[in-house]
Amino acid sequence: MTDRALAVVRAGALTTVQDRGRPGHAHLGVPRSGALDGPAAALVNRLVGNPPEAAVLETTLTGCAVRPRSAVTVAVGGAPCRVTVDGRPVGWGAPVYVPAGALLDVGPATTGVRGYLAVSGGILVEPVLGSRSTDLLSGLGPPPLTDGAVLPLGTPREPHARVDAAPQPAPPAELVLRVTLGPRDDWFTPEAVRAFTSRAYEVSPSSNRIGLRTTGPALERARPDELPSEGMVLGAVQVPPDGGPVVFLADHPTTGGYPVIAVVRTADLPAAAQAVPGTPVRFVPVRRR
Repeated sequence: MTDRALAVVRAGALTTVQDRGRPGHAHLGVPRSGALDGPAAALVNRLVGNPPEAAVLETTLTGCAVRPRSAVTVAVGGAPCRVTVDGRPVGWGAPVYVPAGALLDVGPATTGVRGYLAVSGGILVEPVLGSRSTDLLSGLGPPPLTDGAVLPLGTPREPHARVDAAPQPAPPAELVLRVTLGPRDDWFTPEAVRAFTSRAYEVSPSSNRIGLRTTGPALERARPDELPSEGMVLGAVQVPPDGGPVVFLADHPTTGGYPVIAVVRTADLPAAAQAVPGTPVRFVPVRRR
């Protein structure tokens, strides 16, 4: 019987299992979670013949190394990096055959933050609430990878894509986030709202899967009172007492008590997943649709 599994040799700084997430459970306090760069995860799945909802590995900055126990086809995308099989360089952003027992090494990101590794058949850890995603906030799903862990794999259904390489967007040199102001922009002074939409910010090193934190002009409140806790959505730009905007990402809390000055368009969030610390950030207001 074929042993469809993946042994983790080097887990990297933070490598998690991710898929499309578990939407629809916010009323239970469960975040959506899922791959931060959804298009990159979907692309590597397509390259190896997986359906778009198949679970992949999401790496952070330092990559990871794994050893399949049976022959597999893999694809690495998202943040560009060096990829090797038993020390031999292979294609990034392309389907690659990896023999049973060979060492697949996904190197550190040369640009960007998060890489995505798809394996033919998908990562078949036990789903929780309909998703195999690791949620760092609630603790649902499988824990982050550790050296020596073994991940079960599914059975491939389709042949891999017949391409040499697939084009992917480069990580942003400047992160431009389109925002719809509100619902709590009236909690800030007019000067603060102008600063938010006209001044430059930078990605903070303290950013994570919960939120992209920024450094820059502190936003002054017009109201000193406390806001009752209310629901939070993906892309909400919450402003804590220090005045620094925080863009909520996939593992964000479902409620919060700090005012939300704006909400980022969902289409702009994958780029936020690849913005390294120090990347300039601009918040550009757009009209409500």
